[in-house]
Amino acid sequence: MSEQRTKPINRQHTETYRREALALSERIGVAKAARQLGLAESLIYGWRKKYNALSDEQNDDLAKENQRLKRLLAQKEEELAIVKKAATYFAKQLK
Repeated sequence: MSEQRTKPINRQHTETYRREALALSERIGVAKAARQLGLAESLIYGWRKKYNALSDEQNDDLAKENQRLKRLLAQKEEELAIVKKAATYFAKQLK
């Protein structure tokens, strides 16, 4: 009798499933998470690499936005200081 080989099932995992699998692997380790979920360790490592690359791009965008907001805040603080000085000056003039 010859053994029948079964073709591996090509599953498509949802974004939510992937993120939950990555969160589980962070808590208990990749090997345990892969065994629990019935996945290959390499699949989890691949997802991790993909999402970390996305995170790096997002971090760059957030850093640029943060710099822009800091400049804007400094400008507004300077404007507020000028208005306070003007208010103090005019308050003295009214007395």
